[in-house]
Amino acid sequence: MTIEIESLSIEAIIGILDFERVTPQRVSIDISASYEYRDEKFINYADIISLVEGEVISQKFELLEEALLALKRLIISSYPNIDRLYIKISKPDIIENATVSLSDLWTR
Repeated sequence: MTIEIESLSIEAIIGILDFERVTPQRVSIDISASYEYRDEKFINYADIISLVEGEVISQKFELLEEALLALKRLIISSYPNIDRLYIKISKPDIIENATVSLSDLWTR
């Protein structure tokens, strides 16, 4: 099974520019998490969303790289049955004519 969370929109402090350290900006997060479903043990996508929102809002990351690695650690430790995890974090409003993103894929 694969849970797909697309375009999770969060207002958060994230970035290294002066204005990014004081003014929340919109970030968009995509997550794809694969796991083996058996014995009716499922992963609740709403719980993953709550975890991600809490982490991104509370940590005030400077770099997208830091946020991506923190989310990976959090999700993998919370759900050890996930065997493949893809995360993409985008800043759709930071540049007028582009969306800036960072992504990575992990497998066990």
